[in-house]
Amino acid sequence: MKITGVIRTVHENPACIAASVAADNLKEMDTQAIGSDGIQVVETRISGTKIRSIIASVDDYLANITVSEELCKKDSGQKRSEH
Repeated sequence: MKITGVIRTVHENPACIAASVAADNLKEMDTQAIGSDGIQVVETRISGTKIRSIIASVDDYLANITVSEELCKKDSGQKRSEH
């Protein structure tokens, strides 16, 4: 059975985020920056046949998005947000 899904996240600098996380994509993943109607998103499509592998890949991807967001904020000169 093939499993597919799409993850969309909204960012101020989607091109930077997409370029950063795409470097770590597996062959079953495709990431791109998309902008429409004033909404800037990073969209990643993922597919596979083993649910555990997909879950692990999504977990890694979400961690990478978090790190990329901070790096891209620094790159653009924005102040880091404190959590």
